[in-house]
Amino acid sequence: MATITTFEDLKVWQASRSLNKRMFEILSKRQDQNRGFLINHLFKTSGSIMDNIAEGFERDGNKEFKNFLSYSKGSAGELISQLYRALDIEIINQNEFNELKEKTNTIANQLGALMNYLKTSPYKGKKFTEPPSKYSS
Repeated sequence: MATITTFEDLKVWQASRSLNKRMFEILSKRQDQNRGFLINHLFKTSGSIMDNIAEGFERDGNKEFKNFLSYSKGSAGELISQLYRALDIEIINQNEFNELKEKTNTIANQLGALMNYLKTSPYKGKKFTEPPSKYSS
């Protein structure tokens, strides 16, 4: 297993970033006054997935990281629900819906797997590591 030193090293964060970029590619051409509320919400929710991964990682403790991964997983579910709404009012077509839903489900599964790994990991995070020789005489 690779050593993870920054949140950018996490495959799930990379996948979330890719999803966010793809959402922008698809939706940036579809802005209109009548449906802009949902388009903006789709952008915010897809960004929330990657942002919560980053914030949780930077808190330096597994418990907090798991909490933020849970928020990300919740945002993934929220995004899928919003994708259905976008499909229903024809902001996206069926092929775009299928692509975005598949990517989002993959990310949700990765988040779940990472959360399960952290539950069993003996490593509790950087903030719980005692600095070497700071207390030695």
